[in-house]
Amino acid sequence: MPLLKDILFGASLLEIHGDREQEITSLAIDSRKVQKGSLFFAVPGLTVDGHDFIDKAVESGAVAIVCEEIPQDLRKNTAYIQVENSAAATGVVAANFFDNPSKKLKLVGITGTNGKTTTATLLHQLFQQLGYKAGLLSTVENKISEKVLESKYTTPDALAINELLAKMVKEGCSHAFMEVSSHALVQHRTKGLDFAGGVFTNISHDHLDYHETFDEYIKAKKLLFDGLSRDAFALMNVDDKRGHVMMQNTRADKNTYSLKSMADYKAKILHNTLQGLELDIDGISAWFKLIGDFNAYNLLAVYATGVLLEEEKEDVLTALSQMDGARGRFEQVNNPNDILAIVDYAHTPDALENVLKTIDNLRTRQETVITVIGCGGNRDKGKRPEMARIAAQFSNKVILTSDNPRDEDPNQILTDMMAGVGKVDQKKTMVIADRKEAIRTACNLASPMDIILVAGKGHETYQEIKGVRNHFDDKEILNEMLNSQ
Repeated sequence: MPLLKDILFGASLLEIHGDREQEITSLAIDSRKVQKGSLFFAVPGLTVDGHDFIDKAVESGAVAIVCEEIPQDLRKNTAYIQVENSAAATGVVAANFFDNPSKKLKLVGITGTNGKTTTATLLHQLFQQLGYKAGLLSTVENKISEKVLESKYTTPDALAINELLAKMVKEGCSHAFMEVSSHALVQHRTKGLDFAGGVFTNISHDHLDYHETFDEYIKAKKLLFDGLSRDAFALMNVDDKRGHVMMQNTRADKNTYSLKSMADYKAKILHNTLQGLELDIDGISAWFKLIGDFNAYNLLAVYATGVLLEEEKEDVLTALSQMDGARGRFEQVNNPNDILAIVDYAHTPDALENVLKTIDNLRTRQETVITVIGCGGNRDKGKRPEMARIAAQFSNKVILTSDNPRDEDPNQILTDMMAGVGKVDQKKTMVIADRKEAIRTACNLASPMDIILVAGKGHETYQEIKGVRNHFDDKEILNEMLNSQ
């Protein structure tokens, strides 16, 4: 077991009371998970402060405490380490405790509002197919090579990240690809990680319930690139007008990709159909199973990352052409009724518009487009009317329904959404709070060749109501409804 003094290296220490020579058996940021010999991190949070649980942690066996304020009553045989920022120290100490696994992998972080999951998933598939063992940390799932682990958050806490990376190293992984959320960056969950590269996909309206302003949201995403070393690469989507902002202070090697502008990595859409995409990437033509302009960007980002990680262009394109996308991302549900049924995670105005524009551009105009959409409770209320407006603009029929209402009244959420639907579009808009009934209604309204989009939850297999997660899978429900008709 490592000694306390060794795992504190680089943690911006202010003051230490107690024995630094003792062994640490485990780390904990939740006092309920403290064991004998643990180091407990007292981290201030939005609703609770870890400093309030220091005594409980000591009583449960903690032998050392990392905190921002030293308690007045110091327990015998317990070390107290004061730091500037407990959350930041957690990441640094966790990396040391697990023997800095990110330094033993080529770890690439992907950030942005949309496209993170697909980009990370494709990168994992790509390097597995190229003969490497690779790890994945994503919204949908975590993977150690082909072994699947449950994922509860887009980016786990610092302890879980380093433990996962350590397991990847132990299993022989050489690469790891990780979604990096704005929450994680602001909360220092990635502190102490050594990234080989960072990828910026795009940025649009999201998480303003947390970040409060769009500028703060942009600054949060930028933290990934500010922290890259000179040995790393930074890759940005230059077609997003805020892409250059991400690179302003980075020390990393700067690289760009684009469909519309001059860039280091350039692609052109040759054919865009409901069966797939044909792209010209750096002068090479290739066909891909993924659909839509937004996936053209994802594919280009993956291609560029592969090349920056020193893989051959042709090998990368050959592998990418054989791949499917991430679960719950423009995922089609097969059925005997010739109805094109799509499940997508689109839960921001920009993502929903991208998906519906893709459908609109590829349809023949003979089909009816039916969109089922909701908005989450206890989240950014400002996007609710905008989501409904976009759904009505690009659909022939719209059903507003519940997403994850959480602690809010579903009917109030739907009222907020309905405020964005104009008088003309109200005639084609229905409100059905029960999500299963909303999906059933969409299926009953659809005829052969019509298109159903069920948006907002994608890969999720639950619906959260009043603190309880009830099993609910959009794809499962769609499959049941369409295959029983």
